[in-house]
Amino acid sequence: MRHAWGAHAVHVRPTKPGWLELRLVGWDVLADVRPARRQAVAEPLRLPLALREDGDWHVRDFRTVPHELILGAMQSGKSVYLRNLLCGLARQRVVLVGIDCKWGVELAPFAPRLSALADDPDRANDLLDALLEEMEDRFRLIGLSGADPDAVLTSDVWGLPDAVRPVPVVLVVDEVAELFLAANRDDEKRRDAMVTKLIRLAQLGRAAGIYLEVCGQRFGSELGKGATMLRAQLTGRVCHRVNDEASANMALADISPEAALAATSIPADRPGVAVVGDSSGGWSRVRSPLLSLEDAAAVCRDTSALVPELPRLDRFRPAVAVASAGPSSSTGATPTARPVTE
Repeated sequence: MRHAWGAHAVHVRPTKPGWLELRLVGWDVLADVRPARRQAVAEPLRLPLALREDGDWHVRDFRTVPHELILGAMQSGKSVYLRNLLCGLARQRVVLVGIDCKWGVELAPFAPRLSALADDPDRANDLLDALLEEMEDRFRLIGLSGADPDAVLTSDVWGLPDAVRPVPVVLVVDEVAELFLAANRDDEKRRDAMVTKLIRLAQLGRAAGIYLEVCGQRFGSELGKGATMLRAQLTGRVCHRVNDEASANMALADISPEAALAATSIPADRPGVAVVGDSSGGWSRVRSPLLSLEDAAAVCRDTSALVPELPRLDRFRPAVAVASAGPSSSTGATPTARPVTE
């Protein structure tokens, strides 16, 4: 059919018993990807992030796939995928939390919209403690709802009434390998504690409305104790071009060997191309629309008023640089910093 119709590709998928959908694509849709048109009514925690090779959109649905692993080497387009994700969430009523142990260079531009940011391992350890406390409080709230005989029984926050339902929390961990590195015995104790806390959040966070996006250039069992267990809890997988076959296998081999093979064949001259899969075994090539760092930072500045109140995270709220007012601000004056809570 591809030859007879002169098509670029033909995709076949079952829609219901006895029915197949044939989709003929006339050109390489991943060659030039434009942002998806905004829906009239945005669905909470559901974002179109990348165009699939069959012409449909890969939609990141946190309530269906609560946690995700994003891998990619330098200049692979991983950061662009993350920018699209953060900008989509910034427009919604969501608590955004960041851990970036590269001194915050990757997530600092989004500080106006972040409720918390940890830029070193010690601060990340304290932030994870605060998130665990928040999760425990939410489970107590869910348990109390069952004491009311007139209430609808629920085992997660989405079954609670709108008036008492906590705001969803999305934790973004950039360069997860930095959390695993240890130079001495004290670092090893802190590393083991942080990894254990991340695993607890991944195992229990979905019911409490806490979701994880774990990013890295390299992810393998040699990172240390707990790496494989953490990966097993991250249902969604996004693998951009990586520097070694082991990383592609760590991300996708348990989903499909063909998916891991496809990830190792991504060319270096096509940044943004990735292989997306989940635990159902389905996978597809996708490409994120280009979004510059300046545009992404502007979206976070414009949506800073949407930062939800979560007092437990106030001490981790990042400071935001604000240009000095008056004529001197146009002459290259040094910006001043203020907490975004002011």
